[in-house]
Amino acid sequence: MPVQTSVQGVSPGALEDLAAEVVACQRCPRLVAWRQAVAVQKRAAFKSEEYWGRPVPGFGGTGARLLVVGLAPAAHGGNRTGRIFTGDRSGDWLWEALWRAGLANQAESRHRDDGLEVRGAWVTAAVKCVPPGNRPLPAERDNCFGFLARELQLLPSVRAVLALGSFAYEVCCRLLAVRPRPAFGHGTEVRASDGRSIVCSYHPSQQNTFTGRLTSEMLLSVVQRAWQLASG
Repeated sequence: MPVQTSVQGVSPGALEDLAAEVVACQRCPRLVAWRQAVAVQKRAAFKSEEYWGRPVPGFGGTGARLLVVGLAPAAHGGNRTGRIFTGDRSGDWLWEALWRAGLANQAESRHRDDGLEVRGAWVTAAVKCVPPGNRPLPAERDNCFGFLARELQLLPSVRAVLALGSFAYEVCCRLLAVRPRPAFGHGTEVRASDGRSIVCSYHPSQQNTFTGRLTSEMLLSVVQRAWQLASG
């Protein structure tokens, strides 16, 4: 499959080159083995599909002012479809919120070629491979950090970051050199020394959405706030 990125805005070629490098990465043996195993031991509902089974690059408009950072691809979402937050419950929540905020042209994303377009935002993950139990090891996080840093470098219009979950928040604080790091909380806002902002949200995982810890209105509120900071 070809690497999929949007080519609106600046440096599309550089972002496409980075995406190709991400997809080819095999730095973490544990993650390589796990993502490939998941792609073979498919969920019954998707047994007829060919799983992506590789690292998943970011996606969006290259003129983005907002960077949205999750933890990692879902085993039967991004690891299956090849696009971050695509084909899983967390993605259902995120794309609906981005659509309601005017940052996406549709409220859901089922597969890579479904016509989804992102406006003003770039969506990615702190770790590009699906980790066992959604728990990357520190070394795996560090191996992926350079990819995230280069994404930000190639998106010079980004003025705000939306961190989905505490893991992403910690990585984003490192990304923007925030020290000391304030405690994570839904709706927490942090200003980096360069003037860019981090806005925190609970991750739209089933653990949070099924229990009511995160509601659709709570997620929309932080998306709107992050966009206000990004565009203001």
